[in-house]
Amino acid sequence: MYQSEYPCSADDLYTYHSREGALQRLLPPWEKNTLISKQGNISPGSRVKLKMYAGPFPFYFQALHIEDKPGIMFRDIQEKGPFSSWSHSHFFHNTERGSLLEDRIEYTLPAHRFLPSFVKNHVEKKLTGSFRHRQRTLTADIALHQQCSQIPLKILITGASGVLGKRLIPLLRTGGHTIYTLVRRRPYPNKNEIFWDPETGFLSKNDLPELDGVIHLAGEPIGLKRWTIESKRRVFESRVKGTKLLTHTLATLSKPPKVLLSASAVGYYGDCQDRNIDETEPAGKDFISTVCHQWEEAAQPARQAGIRTVFLRMGVSMTPAGGALKRILSTSPLGFIRYFGSGNQYISWISDDDLISAMLHVLTCSSLEGPVNMAAPEPVTNRELMRVLAKITGRPLLFPLPARLFQSMYGQMAREIILSGCSVSSKKLQDSGFHFRHPNLETTLRNLLGFI
Repeated sequence: MYQSEYPCSADDLYTYHSREGALQRLLPPWEKNTLISKQGNISPGSRVKLKMYAGPFPFYFQALHIEDKPGIMFRDIQEKGPFSSWSHSHFFHNTERGSLLEDRIEYTLPAHRFLPSFVKNHVEKKLTGSFRHRQRTLTADIALHQQCSQIPLKILITGASGVLGKRLIPLLRTGGHTIYTLVRRRPYPNKNEIFWDPETGFLSKNDLPELDGVIHLAGEPIGLKRWTIESKRRVFESRVKGTKLLTHTLATLSKPPKVLLSASAVGYYGDCQDRNIDETEPAGKDFISTVCHQWEEAAQPARQAGIRTVFLRMGVSMTPAGGALKRILSTSPLGFIRYFGSGNQYISWISDDDLISAMLHVLTCSSLEGPVNMAAPEPVTNRELMRVLAKITGRPLLFPLPARLFQSMYGQMAREIILSGCSVSSKKLQDSGFHFRHPNLETTLRNLLGFI
């Protein structure tokens, strides 16, 4: 049995668990678990199928919900999976300080009488780690929703299939918000999907519902390989053309949304070395800076239509599910490169939970407009990042890699992404009332990688 307390009523805690997105929010990021399918929510007859891992070996777990008493409890059992039996009951209780969640898990392992004790200890350790992660996430999510989700909103999202979009949507849904997504394929029925094609300039305003806000994240990945003329064209046009199409369409609506969040990046400023800079800094001169500048300029139709427009100048999002951290971890099974180039280039980073939480905060904070740096308050150098990763994981620091090696392999991309640095201030975001869950790099990485 595991018990955890939360700063809300038992009814509110139950409601969070009953909403779409709750399961994705509460899965530990270090476990690499993936939601394969979901039918229903937590009512009897609902099913969930997960792809999970025991070390490097994948397996599937399918749960069936068999009991539900709204505001009081719900129970699920294993329908298919690695256990001989599994039952998980959630009980919700009001307390003087809020609510208490009581988890009762009963399970048996195959051939459990013959298994060594360390196997069961390993299972118990994984369960305890999962519950602790859930408690941290739930506590922070509840506080965020109490501040930002008192009024349910209708929100349109582009780039929903990307790593960031997949993390953002569950958070918004657990706050009771209704989500619509723009897709470039045939929309699935009853999924609130709307077709658009930025390449041909197609987006019908008649397909759009009445919206409270729009979060625009779509864009070609930037830092995955050596740039060519064609790849740079795709990077540029996927951002500028898509933003122009979206904002022009929103501006022509009879009732436009009140707010647009449009993605950008700290690459807007170029290589700033060790200077800590704020949103008043002009754009840099390199390719990424030009892309970010034109990306933001493309949103002018929304601003001219009176839509509160915020440019999310995002730092490096820290998540083992994708981006820079996933690439570093996947290429460092024996140890971590000590540093890249000089190692002194600054990285303005942010945990993915803080990034998506800041988006919801910005969406509902009417005082914020224009560019906002979306980065943790403690930027670090490349050298420091690798040192902290080595410390947490217990892997050694290996030899450094010289700048000329990266330049020979990746050319301009290496100079602007890997070897360039930028230290940005998050004061504007913090002054608006946003509180970081993970302001410190080491604490962030311990939470993400399961070392806490």
